[in-house]
Amino acid sequence: MEIGLSVEAENKVGVLHKLTGIIYELGGNITYTQQFIKEDQNVGFIYMEIEGIKNLGLLNNKLKECKHVKRFEIHNSLKKIYGKRVIIVGGGAQVAEVARGAISEADRHNIRGERISVDTLPIVGEENLYEAVKAVATLPRVGILVLAGSLMGGKITEAVKELKEKSDIPVISLKMFGSVPKVVDLVVGDPLQAGVLAVMAIAKTAKFDIKKVKGRIL
Repeated sequence: MEIGLSVEAENKVGVLHKLTGIIYELGGNITYTQQFIKEDQNVGFIYMEIEGIKNLGLLNNKLKECKHVKRFEIHNSLKKIYGKRVIIVGGGAQVAEVARGAISEADRHNIRGERISVDTLPIVGEENLYEAVKAVATLPRVGILVLAGSLMGGKITEAVKELKEKSDIPVISLKMFGSVPKVVDLVVGDPLQAGVLAVMAIAKTAKFDIKKVKGRIL
């Protein structure tokens, strides 16, 4: 069983070490973590996804005993709450249309028990898009990437190639000028349809297999 753990603790050296030590003692394996400092309160916020802890009551007691912990909550993991993510990057108008299709389709599948969320980043400029595409490989729970724009190539194409080398994340692009459509898995002319197909490609409750249409232009 995988759980989510959210902790607010004192911003002091060694606090994270203490928390991971508790998890280690209870046989837990941390599969994902993120943390940041609430500067106005000088409090650290730590989120972890943990597998392998059989006694949640003992974890609860250990955290209560830790003097550095201000408050905590044990809950479902973000993977279970939000599920797979559709990432849409590109120009604002195209991103909005792709998102409209993706959100409508995700709603249809989520009603049937799926968990698919849609993230958008309206952004322009080759360098900005290059960094955004490369960063997708480091994001958690990404199911698919959609590139929405009218012209993408150069460093953006290189970023897509790097992404595909580092991960098995499929990439859809709109039909556009530039070299990006030559390196993605699927090219779709209609932004709404691109959003719909992106969700269908990662939904367990759909029968669309992007591998069977790889290299196609729709």
